[in-house]
Amino acid sequence: MQHPIPPVYDSNSKILILGSFPSVKSREAGFFYGHPQNRFWKVLAALLKDSLPLTLEEKRAFLILHGIALWDVIASCSITGSSDASIKDVVPNDISHILSAAQVAQVFTNGKTADSLYKKYLLPQTKRESICLPSTSPANAAWTFEKLCAEWKKILNFI
Repeated sequence: MQHPIPPVYDSNSKILILGSFPSVKSREAGFFYGHPQNRFWKVLAALLKDSLPLTLEEKRAFLILHGIALWDVIASCSITGSSDASIKDVVPNDISHILSAAQVAQVFTNGKTADSLYKKYLLPQTKRESICLPSTSPANAAWTFEKLCAEWKKILNFI
């Protein structure tokens, strides 16, 4: 399956957040973190003291306003539903154009799967260490909203 969502970034992006591959709900919505139970947008809005973006246009504008580039490690793969555990046949995205066009000070990964895929496929090219943040996915139920915010506040040091 091909990744259906283009990256979001501009020349002012200070951080790059990489997920693994869009969920079924995100693919249906045509944008990142489209599952209503995913806490990605709520966490960022809370940390950045901004209102929660709801539409695709608001989400894109929110990211650009706050200097956040967003994409995924995987360009294409075999996947069953939204299960990261089922990912096979990975072809990584080329993130070099984001890193050369923007002022990215730090790469973050959203969850352990994204982090291990980044280290395997992209770190050899980028030579940039990533900071792994706990997944905002509803599948990561062990992490409360408050705990996620406490860890994700690391992004504030770079934007």
